[in-house]
Amino acid sequence: MDLINSVLNLVVPPASLVMLAFAWPALSFINACEWLYNTLYSENMEDKVVIITGASSGIGEQIAYEYAKKKTNLVLVARRDYRLRGIGENARQIGAKHVMIMAADVVKEDDCRRFINETINFYGRVDHLVNTTSLGHTFYIEEAADTSVFPLLMDINFWGNVYPTYVALPYLRQSRGRVVVNASVESWLPLPRMSLYAAAKSALINFYDTLRFEVKDGVGITIATHGWIGSEMTRGRFMLEDGADMQWKEEREVHVSGGPVEEFARMIVSGACRGDAYVKYPSWYDIFLLYRVFALNVLNWTFQLLLTTQGPRRTSLIGTGMPLLEASSPRKLLTGPATFSQLLLQQQQKLE
Repeated sequence: MDLINSVLNLVVPPASLVMLAFAWPALSFINACEWLYNTLYSENMEDKVVIITGASSGIGEQIAYEYAKKKTNLVLVARRDYRLRGIGENARQIGAKHVMIMAADVVKEDDCRRFINETINFYGRVDHLVNTTSLGHTFYIEEAADTSVFPLLMDINFWGNVYPTYVALPYLRQSRGRVVVNASVESWLPLPRMSLYAAAKSALINFYDTLRFEVKDGVGITIATHGWIGSEMTRGRFMLEDGADMQWKEEREVHVSGGPVEEFARMIVSGACRGDAYVKYPSWYDIFLLYRVFALNVLNWTFQLLLTTQGPRRTSLIGTGMPLLEASSPRKLLTGPATFSQLLLQQQQKLE
């Protein structure tokens, strides 16, 4: 067996590359024809029901506007419903037939059951479930002084997508609906300072890829992955309102505007209506997957080079990209006897 594996290790990779090179033109042509057909006969979303989690800002907000243009009935979900009121009104003006807003924490299964059941009781169906809940970080793992934040990242980025999907699946089967999930290229591209986020997104994509085989044709699944897109997350504007003591902000609660975010949202909604299995922005990131499989050392050397040009490390808060000592506001820094997890718990209690 060892001899067989040794031979296959030498033969299979180059043979597969040669076969792929010859098949590439035909595959591209087939994909183009499939895309054209799906575009011409894409799903008509008028009067259909779309649930969007993490809709209070960012990509979730922009996706709500894109669905509103298709005259859908929207259910907007986030922890703070007051953030959703303006977004809901904007969606109505754009074209949404009806908009419901619900305050819920998607990390809690009971909350997920509540907003799914309320949607069914009111509309009688669910056609698309769009999961955009996400929380990033910009610290090296050895910088983390409080490991209790680790489960929080996994809860929001993984379970915050799985629970709504689990609860909604029976109703999506009835309508032959679709699950749309917002993932990230970090799920397979190892970018520095994002280890826990990348691990959660990797688990998320593997979950939905496997779920696609389990549900077969009963429920469609669209996985959207994005690289670096312009948003206020890249400019360090991350302060919690309402007198909060923390200097971090969840990605789904950061107001985001700009061409790349809006374009990514358009691509997600268009891809979901076409029935695409994957939506990628930008698609040229895929080339790095070849390096990861066939030239991993080159990829590692590249990131090592980038790390050496960044200068000394500076501790950053979760989701901010902002050094602890570079506050641009008179609000309190994350210092003092309270740990980060204690502050998170205090803030959650305020929200509840």
